Amino acid sequence: MSNDDRKRAVGKLVSVAADHFIVEMHAGTDNFTVVGFDDVHYVARLGSFLMIPSQSEYVVVEVVGLRERDVSRTDERSDFDRAGSSKFLDVVPVGMLPARGGTFRFGVSVFPSLYADALYALDHELDRIFETQTAVEPSIGFNGEGCIPANASRYRVLSIGKSVIFEDYEVKVHLDEFFGGHVAILGNTGSGKSCTVASILQSLFEKPDEHLARGATFVVFDVNGEYRAAFEPLAKPGRIGVEHIVLNGAATGFRLPHWYLEMAEWELLLQASERTQLPVLRMALGLTSLFHGSSTASLQIKEHFIATCIVECFRGADGDSPVAKFQRVVSLLQKYPTSNLNMALLNQFNPNLQYGNFVGANSQEAFLAQVRVRVHEDVHFPSYDHTPFAFEDLEECMDFAILYEEAHGNRQIRDYCSSMVTRLKSLKDRAEYAFLRHSNPELAEAPSPIDFLTRLLGLEGEGVSVTKKNQIVVLDMNDVEDEVVELVSSVTARMLFKLLRRADPRNRFPIHLLLEEAHRYIGATPSRYAVDATKGFERIAKEGRKYGMFIMLASQRPSELSKTVLSQCSNFVVHRIQNPDDLSQIRQMTPFISDAVLKRLPSLPKQHALVFGTSVNLPTTFKVREASPRPSSDDTKIVDLWFHEVGRPANIRLSYAGDNAGDLDDDDFIDME
Repeated sequence: MSNDDRKRAVGKLVSVAADHFIVEMHAGTDNFTVVGFDDVHYVARLGSFLMIPSQSEYVVVEVVGLRERDVSRTDERSDFDRAGSSKFLDVVPVGMLPARGGTFRFGVSVFPSLYADALYALDHELDRIFETQTAVEPSIGFNGEGCIPANASRYRVLSIGKSVIFEDYEVKVHLDEFFGGHVAILGNTGSGKSCTVASILQSLFEKPDEHLARGATFVVFDVNGEYRAAFEPLAKPGRIGVEHIVLNGAATGFRLPHWYLEMAEWELLLQASERTQLPVLRMALGLTSLFHGSSTASLQIKEHFIATCIVECFRGADGDSPVAKFQRVVSLLQKYPTSNLNMALLNQFNPNLQYGNFVGANSQEAFLAQVRVRVHEDVHFPSYDHTPFAFEDLEECMDFAILYEEAHGNRQIRDYCSSMVTRLKSLKDRAEYAFLRHSNPELAEAPSPIDFLTRLLGLEGEGVSVTKKNQIVVLDMNDVEDEVVELVSSVTARMLFKLLRRADPRNRFPIHLLLEEAHRYIGATPSRYAVDATKGFERIAKEGRKYGMFIMLASQRPSELSKTVLSQCSNFVVHRIQNPDDLSQIRQMTPFISDAVLKRLPSLPKQHALVFGTSVNLPTTFKVREASPRPSSDDTKIVDLWFHEVGRPANIRLSYAGDNAGDLDDDDFIDME
């Protein structure tokens, strides 16, 4: 042991076991404080590290307990004698650190001898233990070419706060490991989760010199509308871009074209039963693309379908009045005319639209004979291919699909599908789904899926000349209910995941989905709403890493989160958690964390957290870096707001617009000043 090592010895090993050591501190270390050659060290903090020399390496041990005397001694002393009594530290081995260079490794291969010295850890040794000694490194150019500018740098590790164990020591995470896996930020309400999220991203994007994190993409599902204040100040022309998009349910905010939905999402949205309703829904969605097609094959299928439905309308077995049946025929011929089946053909046989019949004998039979010519055998209808269509067309196509089924002998299909039709009509009328619905005049201006996604990802340009305009996109969903949140988050995440799975080369455009209040739409139990977002996020959690899609979830109820998603998280930042169910969930999902570490969670102060996972070598308790500016999630100042003089203005603007939250004007607000 070197002379410097002797100067920082705090005690000697008096007990060595495979999983537990005992250190007796040197006499004179009152209050467990040691005056070293470089500083004053308080070595008895739970969670601190000591170094024990063993041959050419140090055994790194963690302090898990401290006491006044050895518990095996039974003699009693007076309070006066306790000041000079022996002091003991209970420590557990965590790994080995070479004395001169080399990297830290977990596990102990060579145990120290009895009476070996225990040393306090120096900052540079902590850096080696956590492998954070090189925070900034030289950057590289495009495709490995020369760097522009030549002296540009990049982060290797990111500081997220100050250690509460080691004075003024910066706690850092490895960027590749932290952002290269899924992250869970957990804690009770008011413990500082939102500030932690804001602080981490602010630390990343506030890098003062080149290179900046321009290639990052964070899509923030902000269900409480609190991150705009924290992220917008990061936006600086030519440096970092931040976009704030509001989803208020109306057609004036964020829009999601309804034809972007997959078949399974329509099935969930309309709650279509598998045996009877789902086949009709599939046919109806396929018809939406059929009636917009112009090829010879689609024309033949279209005429077959129209002819079959017209014949069924006049068969008179569905219970409708003659006028209603006639109106359905007219609707088919007016809305989807072809060169052979159109209103001109119907008018040749003198129809009486007012009474729902034909003028003249045998006119109906003659008309149907002309129509039956267009009925073909072995016709296969097109499948749903996401061709743009007006939302109101789906209701009509569903009616035609039911007609077609009736024409083939399924006489009860209309009754079986009545609940699905009712749900579709409800979607058409509900104001909070206006963001989803597009009418015929809007189809020409609706974005293609690739245009929609590139804007969402903050990209601009054409062809291969695409650059990043925005690194943070905040989707503000504060004004909509949970069922809309589930739908939008599920569809958006699924589309982004599909985009990355088809990218060439893959895993070159990382996307991070920041899910605030994740328990609201990634639940442990099936959703009570139409679309269950959990399944989509579970797939991303399991498969997203290989394609470059990562989840950062923040939640105050770990026990209500999907176990699949939580178990796939490789890094955790955990604030104060006191609920036994939540603590049990974390213990189950993170078996590599000891009970001693988890026992710290209920007593963590506000703005303090425990970080563990692949991005840090050892679990570390730290004070989170102050977020500036803070997200709009401050605690209510009860005393400040309650106790004041007579007549102080309330200084708040209130509104309550009910289902019309997307159409607010000044009359909907009450200004209290």
